[in-house]
Amino acid sequence: MYPTGALIVNLRPNISPASYKHLTVCIKPFKDSAGANIYLEKTGELKLLVRDGERSPSRVYCFGYDQGGLFVEATPQQDISRKITGFQYELMSKGIAADLHTASAPCRPCSDTEVLLAVCTSDFVIRGSIQNVTNEAEEQESIIHVGVNKLYRQKSKVFQLTGESGNWRGQIKTLLECGVKPGDGDFLFTGRMHFGEARLGCAPRFKDFQRMYKEAKDKGLNPCEIGPD
Repeated sequence: MYPTGALIVNLRPNISPASYKHLTVCIKPFKDSAGANIYLEKTGELKLLVRDGERSPSRVYCFGYDQGGLFVEATPQQDISRKITGFQYELMSKGIAADLHTASAPCRPCSDTEVLLAVCTSDFVIRGSIQNVTNEAEEQESIIHVGVNKLYRQKSKVFQLTGESGNWRGQIKTLLECGVKPGDGDFLFTGRMHFGEARLGCAPRFKDFQRMYKEAKDKGLNPCEIGPD
């Protein structure tokens, strides 16, 4: 609150230093963050990441862990109104970060192998249908409102029971450019949690997933067991 001066933020994950090179750091400024610029700093050199006053609620800034730490510097203020500088951060493997922040990745149909791996490694795996889609032009995102028929796995309580009907529902975000629309039929939704939100990964039609799973199981090639029914 009321930021003055500057500070350096170094993240130290509880893993072997030899693994640091495989990590990506992502930060997401709070919606009302103000009063300071945020830089990437290494050996005294500064690279601007977030300029004070930028208003991009869904914008995420990522960089390799070995590129440096964060340098947060207060900006001169013309008034005495309250300013709060804040952001969330996440550490993840470079492969996961690339999937989340490659513009075309969420829109490209997954191969059979990618789907089967996603079932084993995703933060959530559900069978469900698209009830509605809300497009947010300003954030260039779509919110998929999902009715859940079967919950295989979730790491966070994104999908919850609602109302007296006892139906499971939840929301998944993806890029607006993917052009997701409501429609009939069930899908297998997979994806990862990112800053508390479910982000869409592979999402084949459920009947296609059943075929992939059966073919892989018959050949002994399925990477993990999951009930396809």
